[in-house]
Amino acid sequence: MDFRIVDLFAGPGGLDMAATILDLPSVGIEWDANAVTTRDAAGLHTVHGDVRDYGPKDFPEANVLAGGPPCQSFTVAGAGAGRRALDDVLKFVQRLVDRDARPGIDADLAKMDDERTGLVLEPLRWVLSALDDPALRPYDAIVLEQVPAVLPVWEEYAKALVNEGYSVDYDILHTEAYGVPQTRRRAILVARRDGRQAALPAPTHHRYRKGAPRPERDLVLESWVAMEDVLTERDSPFQVVSNYGTGGDPKLRGRRRSCEPSATVTGKVSRNRIVTDDPMERDLPRLSHSEAGRLQTFPKLFPWSGGDIAQQIGNAVPPRLGIHVLSAALGLALPGKDEWDALADWCPKAHDAAEAEPAH
Repeated sequence: MDFRIVDLFAGPGGLDMAATILDLPSVGIEWDANAVTTRDAAGLHTVHGDVRDYGPKDFPEANVLAGGPPCQSFTVAGAGAGRRALDDVLKFVQRLVDRDARPGIDADLAKMDDERTGLVLEPLRWVLSALDDPALRPYDAIVLEQVPAVLPVWEEYAKALVNEGYSVDYDILHTEAYGVPQTRRRAILVARRDGRQAALPAPTHHRYRKGAPRPERDLVLESWVAMEDVLTERDSPFQVVSNYGTGGDPKLRGRRRSCEPSATVTGKVSRNRIVTDDPMERDLPRLSHSEAGRLQTFPKLFPWSGGDIAQQIGNAVPPRLGIHVLSAALGLALPGKDEWDALADWCPKAHDAAEAEPAH
């Protein structure tokens, strides 16, 4: 089967880079002008606009729906505003699935304190729109990604998708277990509607355990990847001192040594101090955009552009994780060494040259 991806809330292009390495056509919809500037510089196919203004009929060739909708309005754990917003979202999911309960849903969403809350419904709206329109083809596969707090939403999505004939798998994945030099947790949902069983990717690397020795490669799993494995131009050991203090205490800032994976790369990554790994702790240059991007597994020469680049990097899907998820979701073989190397060595000029080559 040939796959063509439409990527909602595409950001600077993490999932589209994964699709590029897997030789899968993709188009991303993104409203943020800064992220679009980066995507344009990278030669990624982009529609600059609001996902809510489009639907399946605008991308009739796409048979794979992907997306990571914004979720800032309900990522607060426990009680309070975040919890209430999450409860509201779950109710809206149920209303969206019940065709008779849909009237008035847009007006009710507009009344919410944060309009972004309703964006998490958009992938499901696209799926149901494709199912309800006899002129359209339902999506063969669905791939959704977000922070762990969104898992209850994916659980509600799963119930709806199963009722529509999809096979679904969802869980929290740890990025270092897939060769990303960073400990980052993501809520992933994959679904199939073509008779195939949906499945999340199996880990390929050991999990990182704080304080535990680095595990050796065994017959099943490789060791996790350290920062120093990808930031090779830094020729001496270093520590990354987090911008955040544990419990709000600036004296208790988290630290990772260069021989460990990075902590989660956030939009504040440029504020992290880099110091020598010795008692003197001399300050070193902070992470460049290229270095921060490589901790997310973007290519060294990825052309970060526009403004607020640190936020672009922190918001992005790690391309290496994207490759694992897309491969599992679409039933594709994982890339070999040459393809993995191509991700690290990719550059815009080479990409443009490949696009310009005539078909044979």
